[in-house]
Amino acid sequence: MHLSVAGNIGAGKTTLTVLLSRYFGVEAMFEDNEQNPYLMDFYADMQRYSFHLQISFLQSRLRKLIEIRREQRSVIQDRTIYEDAQIFAPNLHSMGLMDSRDFETYTQLFNTFADLVQPPDLLIYLRASLPTLVEQIQNRGRNYEDSIRLDYLKRLNERYEAWYEAYNYGKKMEINVADLNFRDDPEHLGVIINRVKGELGGLFSH
Repeated sequence: MHLSVAGNIGAGKTTLTVLLSRYFGVEAMFEDNEQNPYLMDFYADMQRYSFHLQISFLQSRLRKLIEIRREQRSVIQDRTIYEDAQIFAPNLHSMGLMDSRDFETYTQLFNTFADLVQPPDLLIYLRASLPTLVEQIQNRGRNYEDSIRLDYLKRLNERYEAWYEAYNYGKKMEINVADLNFRDDPEHLGVIINRVKGELGGLFSH
């Protein structure tokens, strides 16, 4: 079983991944933010390090997806590989933070490996407003996120909305973070769990 939690920076992906992992008793798979050698450099100088960062994330996520497929592991994954290729890289290119040559190289590389990517059984999209994202980013206090540009976050949010509407790789469900405080309210988390069960039928034993 493979679930993925998608959403903009600060939407609450890691929190929901942990909570669902505990409930369903399956492995949680997280982004390698702390281990990514380019992340802090990227937020300090986006134009210089955008290509390096995207290639690093692509390699990391692709490796994890191949492992899931080979070992037939049940996982809940924090962010999908599609978001890198269809949201983050195009956004950097459109903002002039990744030049056309690098963007084309990145896109061709992703397309080359696309057949190796198995989509999740269910995509869970966390929709959040820009003020909510900013507040949650500030509250969690990650040093490398201190210099995130507001226009960068805003453009990502717009792209996420369009991406989710067009997503057609498999089942999907949307959670409005403003309506369901799954972090602090067990009843709200229960609503999400029941929705996941409904989408997946008998694939989970709970």
